[in-house]
Amino acid sequence: MNPRTKTLSKIIGFLTTTDAAKATAFYQGTLGFRFVGDDGFALIFDAHGTMIRIVKAQAFAPAAGTVLGWEVGDVPTAVRELSAQGVVFAQFGLSFLNQDELGVWKAPGGDEVAWFKDPDGNVLSISSHAKA
Repeated sequence: MNPRTKTLSKIIGFLTTTDAAKATAFYQGTLGFRFVGDDGFALIFDAHGTMIRIVKAQAFAPAAGTVLGWEVGDVPTAVRELSAQGVVFAQFGLSFLNQDELGVWKAPGGDEVAWFKDPDGNVLSISSHAKA
């Protein structure tokens, strides 16, 4: 390990919301993450051991690409489970991104990815990665 990076141990995810109630309903109710608290600046969730801070803002324009994702064992199964909870998976309609009926894209190397948005339009993903 590079000695300059050994102090960087745990990742914290940051997102932005303009509607704390909708964000809480989605991340706690739909995705099932444990709500830790609201420090006045951000909503704090425990996403299975990873902290996610959802910063409160008056105005916000989401990024065009994926901002946060989760690795899962089986993408199609996870898509079905999350869809049953109300998550809507994106179908981009791009010729180079040949998604199946569930919205899953299989990369040439075997990785699989499916994308969805939170109530603020943040693009999130689930993926599995082929072992090299």
